[in-house]
Parts: sequence; structure tokens; C-alpha cells
Amino acid sequence: MASETSSVLKAWEECDKIDTLFILVCTVFCWTIVPTVGIAYGGYAWKRNGMSAAMAAVLTIATCSIQWFCIGYTLAYGDGGWFFGDFKHIFHIGVLSEPVGTIPAILFSEFQLVFEATVCAIAVGGFCERGRLWPVVFFIALWSTFVYCPLAHSVWGGGVLGEDLGVLDFAGGTPVHVCSGASATAISIYLSYPLFRSRKSSERTPTHIRIHRPGNSFFQLLSMIIIWGSWLAFDAGTVLALNFQSVMALCVTNLCASAGALTWACLTFYETGRWSLDSTFMGAISGLVMITPAAGFIDMPTALFFGMFGALLCRQALRIKFTKFAQHWRWVDNGDTFATHCIGGIAATICTGLFAQKKVAAYGGVEIDGGVFFDGNVRQLWVQIVEVLVGFTWSFAGSYSIIALIDCVPGLEVLAIDKHINEGLDLNETEEFLSGILEYPDEVDYTPTPKGNIALD
Repeated sequence: MASETSSVLKAWEECDKIDTLFILVCTVFCWTIVPTVGIAYGGYAWKRNGMSAAMAAVLTIATCSIQWFCIGYTLAYGDGGWFFGDFKHIFHIGVLSEPVGTIPAILFSEFQLVFEATVCAIAVGGFCERGRLWPVVFFIALWSTFVYCPLAHSVWGGGVLGEDLGVLDFAGGTPVHVCSGASATAISIYLSYPLFRSRKSSERTPTHIRIHRPGNSFFQLLSMIIIWGSWLAFDAGTVLALNFQSVMALCVTNLCASAGALTWACLTFYETGRWSLDSTFMGAISGLVMITPAAGFIDMPTALFFGMFGALLCRQALRIKFTKFAQHWRWVDNGDTFATHCIGGIAATICTGLFAQKKVAAYGGVEIDGGVFFDGNVRQLWVQIVEVLVGFTWSFAGSYSIIALIDCVPGLEVLAIDKHINEGLDLNETEEFLSGILEYPDEVDYTPTPKGNIALD
């Protein structure tokens, strides 16, 4: 026992304390992204669906934390093959103070857990306003194990895309945004066209959801503030050290988000003559999506361009859900995950191959061949396209298969019944409301005193 404690403390002494403190702080900030994604979905949703939309993200952080401890970390970052790590670190065996770079392995694991939970919280947005919460728990556990972990291992854990192919993906263009966007899209399509028990149920009618305004603008404002600020730590912390590359990653992230927010907001103002928080929020998200895979590889002027281009592209993609085509084919993107994370993530990953600069990567002591425009590395473009194709196909097919499998189990029908969808899922899935303007059915006539008045002596 004493020798084991001694070895742990000895390994701890080998860690850089400044880098450790930096990643510790980044982890705390980034953790807030996960439940805040739920608050954002709650703000987007109809006022009677706010709590059920937010609750999915709360279930995500709890479920992912247990899955990551048991098996997720070793599958994503254990030694192994192209897509899966080995089982050396199952139940976090041996994951304590041994340095990963300059920080303890347990802290590295916790930081990477936040990545998994963030991606999953975005992905389960596909359940918004139509899906039941109970199947979501099983979906999270299976999805994180069989969709996210293999993709993370292949890109960052020594797998085929990162180690052998040489993709440039700083903080998750494909493992974060393409994966979450494709997964949410697969969930939404299944809810529109279920195959098994949800389809056979006489109480469930797969249908299109009418477009509505955001249910709570304050939740959108709160979510924008937290996600925008925490994403600075998300990208800066990805360096895993406090150096100039981490400083640059923070700065380009903020600039790109700002460019996206202002571009989208100004376009809406040009069209309507009014300023829109919803547009500003969507623009900021599109900018954060665009910068994620490139934050450690591009300079400030390029980040400005990324933000503007991302806002223009994602704004056009968002128009799809307002078309007759969407209504006819039951296309539902209420969390806007397809338009921002999927389309934006694809564009961001490819643009990284075009604009990455070896001199910027060198700020953190990283050697890359660079991209097409600045370093003449044409091969990188094709490498990035392959990453996108693999990531989208894996995420979409895996997510669709998992939700279909869950829908086969009695009691785990993924589509809510018609009555609950029409009344609002909060009333039936949680019996709690995120919006304060609604009343509980059993308290419509509530008064603090039996007769509704207070007699003062």
C-alpha cells in the first residue's frame, strides 16, 4: 500500500503544476457546456417542451460519466487498433497520476469525458419535442460506447484516421460536430419514419412538427453566454498545456464566434429591420463550430473569414426546415443540429485542410504539413474529406441502428404518443416546467390557505 501510494505521488511530481492547473480550470468551465446545451434546447423548444428538452442533457452528463469510467476511456484512448482501444484501463485501472503529456492521466481523462458528454448532449437534441426520455438513457450508454468512442479513438487515440491517415482535427470538427449533427439527424429521421414498436403503436402517429418561435429567449441568452465563454476553454484546453498555442486557440475561437454572430445578426436585421437574439446565438454557434477543428492551426485573419463563411453557409442550410419539402417529408430539425453542427462541421473540417498553417501549429511545438493555400499540401484536402465521409457515415448509421434497436424493446418505444406531443412533453415526461408561466394541473386553483385568504389578528 505504501509503495503504491509512493509511486502515485512520484508520478504526480513529474507533472507540470501550471499546465495541470490550467487544464483543471478548463475542465470546470467546459463541464458547464453539457447542461447548458440542454438549456439551449429548452429555449428553442415550445414552452411546454422546455424541461424535457433540457433534461436529456442532464441525463447525458450523468450517464456519460459512468460509461466513461467503466469502459469509455479505455475504448477511446487505450492502445489498440484502428477504431477501438484495448481494455487495459477498464474501470480506470492505472489511470491516476501518470503524466499524459505534462498533466495527470486522471485529469486528461476527465477533460476528454467533457468532450464525449458535450457531443452526446448535442446529439440527443434529435429527441426534442417528439422523443421519450426513458429510452434516451439507453441510447446515451450505447451511443457513447459504439459511436463516439471508436470515432474519438480513430482521430485522437492513435487510430486509423489520426495516426495513419494524418487528419488535422484540433478539437473535434468530425468527432464533435459532424458526429453530433449526423447522430441528431438520424434520431430525427427515425422519429419521422420509425420501423418497429413506435410504428406499430395505435397511439403514435409519426408526423412533422410545426415550426414555432423559440419558447424562451432568456434561456437562449443564458446559453449563448455560457457556451461561448466555455468554448474558449474547450479549444484552449485542447492543447493540454499553457503555451502560446493555447493562447492563440482562445483568441481565434472568440474572433470566429464574434464574426459568425455579427454576420448572422446583420443579415437578419437587413431582411427584417429588427435585431434578433436567436440569429445572434445561431451565428455564434456556427462560428464556434467552424473554428473547432482549426483552432490550433489558423491565424486571426483566417478565423475572421471562417466565422463569416460559417454563418452564411449554416444560415442557408437552416432554411431547409422552413420549406414545403421539409413539411412533406417530415423533416424536423428543431434543435438546428443539422444546419449548424452537421453542415458547419463538414465545412469546418474541409476548410481546415485548406487553410491550416504549419507555422501556427509550431506555436505549440506541433509539426504538421499544413494545408493547401499556405503550405501547398494538396493531399491534406483529400485526407479531410475522407475523415468527413467516415465520420458522417459511422455516426449516422450507428445512431440509426441504436435507436432502431432500442425501439424493438417493449416499454422503450422512442416516439412519444400523440396525446403527449400535443399537450407538451413536460406535462407527461417530467411533470415539471422550465417556463414559469405554466401551471401544474393539480394546482390550477391553488391558494396558500384553505379559503384563499389570510386573516390577520
